[in-house]
Amino acid sequence: MPLSLSYQIYPLGESAITIEFGKKIDAGINNIVLSLFHYLQEKKITGVTDIIPAYSSLSVIYDAILIRAQPGISSAFLFIKQQIEKAVAECDGVATTNTGILEIPVCYDVSFGMDLDELAQQKNMSTDAVIQMHCSKTYRVYMIGFLPGFAYMGSVDESIATPRRAQPRTRVPAGSVGIAGEQTGIYPLDSPGGWNIIGRTPVKMFDAKRDNPVLLKPGDEVRFVAVDMEEFLRMG
Repeated sequence: MPLSLSYQIYPLGESAITIEFGKKIDAGINNIVLSLFHYLQEKKITGVTDIIPAYSSLSVIYDAILIRAQPGISSAFLFIKQQIEKAVAECDGVATTNTGILEIPVCYDVSFGMDLDELAQQKNMSTDAVIQMHCSKTYRVYMIGFLPGFAYMGSVDESIATPRRAQPRTRVPAGSVGIAGEQTGIYPLDSPGGWNIIGRTPVKMFDAKRDNPVLLKPGDEVRFVAVDMEEFLRMG
């Protein structure tokens, strides 16, 4: 763990604690978060019910009653805080990386990409140029949140980065691929949402019938591949 990297540890309600390494999107910081995540998972600490990694922070959910029932422990918060500080001191800060890049097909037809034309006009680009830019990079999955299987990925090329929509939609179809700021993501389920939708994938991000319902996990690498409508329908 880099000794120069500062962090804050603070309570998150009565049964959770967060360690934060800043507020920016950075692969190096995210590696440290994921290293801590795997370290704490392997330790199987008494009373810990969930561990949630984010961009630059990690939250640990715990059962305070169960922890305080252990001999010599009077404060569940202090106990978990000590476990996190120990993890910071002992883990190497290097996340286990996945081999290979997952290619995800996306159809950028305007019937799917509801905001593609508008985004292209805002950026003084053709829709083909926007698509090319979106497909030109390999994206890191920084965290899963918002919905089961919703992967927050980054970072898109600055030429197509764009703020969330001022007026969110009440329904965004599952599989919709969007951009919000410098992030890109895929809606795993039908949901309200304010991301700028530029296409759709036939790949299911969340499927309760699979052994592992969530397709992507933090640390994965993704590349989008453009497909036409005919291929999209065939793959679906």
